[in-house]
Amino acid sequence: MKRFLALTTALLLVACASAPPPPEWQSQSFAALKSYTAAYLRGNTRVAEVEFERAKAEIARTGRPDLMARIELLRCATQVASLVMDPCVAYHALAQDAAFAEQAYASFIAGRWDTLQAPHLPLHYRALVTQTQASMRQTAKPEQGANAQIPSKLLRIEDPLARLVAAGALIQREPLSNADIDLAVETASVQGWRRPLLAWLGVQLKRNQSLGNTGAAAAIQRRIDLAL
Repeated sequence: MKRFLALTTALLLVACASAPPPPEWQSQSFAALKSYTAAYLRGNTRVAEVEFERAKAEIARTGRPDLMARIELLRCATQVASLVMDPCVAYHALAQDAAFAEQAYASFIAGRWDTLQAPHLPLHYRALVTQTQASMRQTAKPEQGANAQIPSKLLRIEDPLARLVAAGALIQREPLSNADIDLAVETASVQGWRRPLLAWLGVQLKRNQSLGNTGAAAAIQRRIDLAL
């Protein structure tokens, strides 16, 4: 996600100190996208929608569907970080004009990894996809209780939003280990991102309830009540 945002920045904000100022649409759309992401993760839906529409209006001025596809994909990735798995309809309407890297990223966030070529993804996702594809070829699948002993697959992804996007993509394919669920919760908590925090606390709560961990479940519910 961090590299994807960087790619967006590179297209939308290409000026440097010694170059002429960028066109207004670039700076305005980039600022709107940053505001959208921050508002969405905080849980401020109204502001997020206003800022995203502002970004779309700026990019529409260019007549470039590839850029519009990119920001629609960015929106879907941000939603996946919060476990909102709605079909990325607006992106798919523009997918024929999207660059190949965006098409690969769209498959990644949708959990469609079977034929996904890891080298086409941002670097920090490649090992995760390669590891998961290798495990798919193994016939034995771990039981849910065994997930408590499985080490984190997401710890090596350092960027907080990238980690949550990866967690949301991975959970569409397989049950996450307790370590990765806990990591997703704490990643959102440290950043103060209310929306993904509540989503991942919900996953953590259901996992502990299913295992009969009543004390842990009660503590998680208190965290949910506080965040709400």
